[in-house]
Amino acid sequence: MVFDLGKTWEYLGIGSLQTGLFVAIVLGLVAGVMGPLIVMRRMPFAVHGTSELAFTGGAAALLLGVGIEYGALAGAVVAALLLGILGARDDDRDSVIGVILAFGLGMGVLLLSFYKGRSGNKFGILTGQILTIDSTNLTMFLTASVVVLVVLALIYRPLLFASVDRNVAVARGVPVKALTVVFALLVGVATALSVKVVGSLLVVALMVTPAAAAARVTASPWKATVLSIVFAEVSAVGGIILSLAPGLPVSPFVTSISFLIYVVCRIVAWARDRRTRVRTTDPLSAADFASVG
Repeated sequence: MVFDLGKTWEYLGIGSLQTGLFVAIVLGLVAGVMGPLIVMRRMPFAVHGTSELAFTGGAAALLLGVGIEYGALAGAVVAALLLGILGARDDDRDSVIGVILAFGLGMGVLLLSFYKGRSGNKFGILTGQILTIDSTNLTMFLTASVVVLVVLALIYRPLLFASVDRNVAVARGVPVKALTVVFALLVGVATALSVKVVGSLLVVALMVTPAAAAARVTASPWKATVLSIVFAEVSAVGGIILSLAPGLPVSPFVTSISFLIYVVCRIVAWARDRRTRVRTTDPLSAADFASVG
């Protein structure tokens, strides 16, 4: 007998709002864990490029009458493979991403122009439709999330090493090229998962912004990961809650919360650096330090 999570979810009487909040929590965990590595490896632009092919895949799935999440996942994985293989060299990465981004966006717009169904379905690919997640695609979402987290846990230490100092990692025998491709695939899957929440054009709000905010207030990879998870959870869950009363799409609220968190972290970092500069340039402090020496 095959366990069907979706039917169990329905049997427990859990509605779309509770499902959306649960999905947001899981996605916040995935995005929060991966975000610091994305920032550390200078891949935010790659996330945006991957999201464009996720958009293309979602548009193709919509046109064919298949679940959007499956098309988005397929498109994101294809983009991740292309980025991992063609953009392995730092000198080539940005140009490869630009090519993939432009192609994905153009093809997605073309496919959507052929779709004659509800305009809300088109809009949802761009802005997200987290409250439309049902029992059919919940199992797929959770399975993909678990796979991403498990694989990331298995490769985390060598991946972190390669992200901090690629040359030393290569010298130590770390399979940097293989890790680059695997991580690109994980980014692709995580990006496809985010499409349901914030849409393909705003994936950066969850995959990059929380981690970028965390990097402003700490240099420790572990602390940055914890803060990134907290920031992503607040953005995703808070965005859903705030969108309920006006009945608007979730994505503007998610992006606004994540941006506000980023601004606050910038201010905190600025104030901390300013206090540090004042202490090091204070004549009295310098004299006291000299006398102690």
